[in-house]
Amino acid sequence: MLQLIKYELKKTLSAKLILLGVTVVAQAVFLYGYWAHNEDALLSGALLLFFIATTGIALMGVLSLVTLHRDMNTRQGYMLFMTPNSCYKILGAKVLECGFSILIAGAFYLALGMLDFSLLLGKDSNQRLWDILNQMLRSVNQAIVLDAPHVSALVFSMLANWLCTVTTAYLADVVSSALLNGKKANWIVTFLLFIALNYGISLLLNLIPSSSGQITFFLLRGAAAFGLAGVMYVITARLMDRYLSV
Repeated sequence: MLQLIKYELKKTLSAKLILLGVTVVAQAVFLYGYWAHNEDALLSGALLLFFIATTGIALMGVLSLVTLHRDMNTRQGYMLFMTPNSCYKILGAKVLECGFSILIAGAFYLALGMLDFSLLLGKDSNQRLWDILNQMLRSVNQAIVLDAPHVSALVFSMLANWLCTVTTAYLADVVSSALLNGKKANWIVTFLLFIALNYGISLLLNLIPSSSGQITFFLLRGAAAFGLAGVMYVITARLMDRYLSV
């Protein structure tokens, strides 16, 4: 499994290095504006960093889906299914690599954002930053509280929902590739299947009542999302084993 994860990381490494390089450039613009008291450069750097962070984290999931699609629809990628590895391991390596990449990228951009924000706030920045984050979250939802139990439950729910979204995309792509056998139109079918599956899953998750409290709601929603992700993972791997492996 470790070798498969390394193989998946290698396939997406170039794009991630490019993303890191663009981040370094944006951070340099931000720091120049901060040290030179240039508000235009400071604002440009901050906006660039925010855009790169949000799109970069989403890019991790897109890269994983693109590599899966390429593996199933090109001769070079199809060689992966001729190795003595089960489809469960191949798919599991893709899920784990994507998950690690998103967690690392998210932690990196969060730490970078906290550091840059602290520079702008000056002394006693930690408490002021915490108060600002609290106010921002309260403006979105009064029930959200920035303490360890709430944040842990929220992160668990977000991770589970992300995993559910990724496995939904995998399932849609595998079904499309199995039906259309590498034809150009299968991207359209994949997208339509993903929308339909994601809509159905959102309806199921919305059945969880929020009246039991925020922590319980986040935990229940996360557990349900993990369960659905597991079901779709098994279905996807079985389809790959039946229609795509050699």
